[in-house]
Amino acid sequence: MELPSTSSVILGIESSCDETAAAVVVDGKEILSSVVASQVKTHAPYGGVVPELASRKHIENIVPVTRQALLQAGVSEKRLDAVAATRGPGLVGALLVGFSFAKAFSWALGIPLIGVNHLDGHLASAFFSSPAPEFPFVALLASGGHTAVYHVVSHTRAELMGQTRDDAAGEAYDKVAKMMGLGYPGGSAIEKLAAKGDPQKIHFTRPFVDKSSFDFSFSGIKTAAGRVIREAGERLDEEMPHIAAGFQQAVADVLCHKLIHAAKTRECRHIAMVGGVAANRTITGMLRRKAENEGLVLHVPPLDLCGDNAAMIAAAGFFMLREGKTAGIESDVYARVPAPVSKTG
Repeated sequence: MELPSTSSVILGIESSCDETAAAVVVDGKEILSSVVASQVKTHAPYGGVVPELASRKHIENIVPVTRQALLQAGVSEKRLDAVAATRGPGLVGALLVGFSFAKAFSWALGIPLIGVNHLDGHLASAFFSSPAPEFPFVALLASGGHTAVYHVVSHTRAELMGQTRDDAAGEAYDKVAKMMGLGYPGGSAIEKLAAKGDPQKIHFTRPFVDKSSFDFSFSGIKTAAGRVIREAGERLDEEMPHIAAGFQQAVADVLCHKLIHAAKTRECRHIAMVGGVAANRTITGMLRRKAENEGLVLHVPPLDLCGDNAAMIAAAGFFMLREGKTAGIESDVYARVPAPVSKTG
């Protein structure tokens, strides 16, 4: 594919958990290809991700997925300007596969390597929404491993305002789904079941922690759901849609309140929701209605860019490269990372 010589073409690599992904993105905004190899069938029998199995599947998938991404993009390896790969947070074994591959790939081609924070990648996915958010804006990142609110002031600067003190929103969904026998992953299963239920029939206490703070806590609602499931006994089959609807409504109420409260506090008109939970159209639909009532503009990435993907890593890598933030061959992955900027609120 012929591209202007001034364009920056970035190969993105993502392997932080159970998806092996590669993508080619131009100038941080134009996606030429985005390929994701899912491991859902591998982990479903265990009710969650098995780290050792995830690493093995990444080793099998990383080369063919990257080849497919380059082929679909119609871009030669020689046209790449940099390789951006997730360094963390995530499963160390899984991260090592993708990041080590990216190291070797960039070294062989003599182009820069960019180590991207997985969470920064999700924040960058907001810019694939149409239209893209205007700075500054407030973003809710909700996924299986993370739930946090950020004040985003530039493509490379985000202030952590609050985060979960225990379970992430997506993690709570998966655990409640497992207790209900819905299988893994649980998010889409609960959303589908909740559509058949009455969210008012079974009330769950909203885990706001403190309405004035931006922190979250979902372990309590997970425990409450378990108690309701046990107490349903023989009525469980008929009660399950209502349990799912009540649980989802409670989670959605908290997520919406925290994000809108953060936007008002920072006086931001634009808000975004990113991460795997953003694929839940019931929650984003509720958030959109509440945002409109408050005069706010909501931005959500396309459905296929809500979950883990490499396009968001390539986009974040582009903005880092523009500021000269590259990684050396000695760079390593990390399972956890402290907040990029001191927490406030």
